[in-house]
Amino acid sequence: MQILNKAISTFYAFLIWPFFALSITSCSAQNSVCLPVEMNPYPNDPALVEFTQYVHVLDCFEVFAEAGISEEKVLHVAAVIAELLDQNEDGIVDDFALAEALDGADAMMPVFTGEGSMAEDVFFEMYEGDGVSAVLYAGEINPSEPGYWGEDATVEEVLHTINHVGHVVLHPDAFGLAPGSSLLTEAMDVARGGQFLSVPDEYPEEAWYHYDDWTCEYECMAIEYLYWAIVTEMGILDDAQTAQGIADEWEPYSPALLESMDPLVHDLINNSTFALPLQAPDGNYCPSATDIHAPSNDGVSLVKIVDLMGRISRAEAGALQLYIYDDGRVVKKVIAND
Repeated sequence: MQILNKAISTFYAFLIWPFFALSITSCSAQNSVCLPVEMNPYPNDPALVEFTQYVHVLDCFEVFAEAGISEEKVLHVAAVIAELLDQNEDGIVDDFALAEALDGADAMMPVFTGEGSMAEDVFFEMYEGDGVSAVLYAGEINPSEPGYWGEDATVEEVLHTINHVGHVVLHPDAFGLAPGSSLLTEAMDVARGGQFLSVPDEYPEEAWYHYDDWTCEYECMAIEYLYWAIVTEMGILDDAQTAQGIADEWEPYSPALLESMDPLVHDLINNSTFALPLQAPDGNYCPSATDIHAPSNDGVSLVKIVDLMGRISRAEAGALQLYIYDDGRVVKKVIAND
């Protein structure tokens, strides 16, 4: 809840197929997103009753948005989620274990028209799950500036959720948030110039991560630190205006500075074992269907068949399908039209 509360306060900082077909669901001048916006499939869920729009992303992450939010913004949120989970945009989540963790926790991103909306009030009162670590408001979503500081909070809040619901759970020794629990907190204590369980009156001069929001406690600081490191490596912060704007909080704004100033976190996020998303989203998501392979017959049992966007399917004619085996391998096959 601490991390969720921090996500809500972030809002103020930003105020200065059904199944797959080879078609674009939404295409603005800037972005192409091959994901459908549907009606809320859970109208009787007490926490979700006020949401009207819904996108199920890669069968492991749900977007719920209330009425009054443009479809362009809803699809932008969904596209960023998809790009972060499927960096090569082939329609398959890159990390199968991460997909399972997110799906198992019912990972979701609530999108509200603004603070204090009916949907927000009802959601916070009634939600009892573990799949929400951040929220988004319409005013902090800008599809034309994906992830850029002061313009679009989507990448930040989605990353918080993927990291907190997924990576922290999957790799606690690497990404645990409690003091002294992981490689992440070890690196953060160095970056802050010491292990501070709350915001100090003044950070040491040698610190380069000096987050000063008193509502953000140690675990919240750690998830924010992971976000800063990832988007720095993505190159999202690497311009003079952004560097100046974030200097009070975060100093190593470029990949080169991150590697030289903070080698501990640089090495951690670049460790291929954890498969963190390090390619910046651009708000476009239309997976290619060109890389097609037939499943091999090696005696491994077939667990399920899903379509390109992850929905369980039973060999619909004309569909590009994913065969997921019980050893975690994924292959693709085209089912010919009748």
